[in-house]
Amino acid sequence: MADRKKSEDPEYINICQNRKASFEYELEERLECGIMLRGSEVKSLRTGQANLDGAYARILKGEIWLYGCDIPEYTMANQLNHEPKRARKLLLHKNEIAKFAEKSEQRGLTLIPTKMYFKEGKAKVEIAIGKGKKLQDKRQAQKKNEAKREIGREMSKRRKL
Repeated sequence: MADRKKSEDPEYINICQNRKASFEYELEERLECGIMLRGSEVKSLRTGQANLDGAYARILKGEIWLYGCDIPEYTMANQLNHEPKRARKLLLHKNEIAKFAEKSEQRGLTLIPTKMYFKEGKAKVEIAIGKGKKLQDKRQAQKKNEAKREIGREMSKRRKL
């Protein structure tokens, strides 16, 4: 099971990804962590409704909290529903939090959630340490991607001939 890809694993279900994160930040180190949720939030995630755009994590009093993550209200929950953009606690061991705290305190580094998924029935969030890209870096990355696409198109044309 260890050599399987996550997409082939039946116990892995992708909920959402933060696609802007790799464009806006240079992502260095990634870490999987649990997330403390209410029942209506889990039901809403099971329907595939979540948004990580603009979300970030912050370390407060030795705990990591996720801010700006939008999990819409579950329509069948009625009175026991949750707030869509509330702060959610991330679950990590103390030594992992200490390691991440050390790195995130450096100037210009941020904790960014990159994806949210279910693994073995439990909701997980992948957070990464990211350094903000400047406009010039973003343009260079965009040029590289366009060049790769163009090369791929030309190679596929030659294969067809």
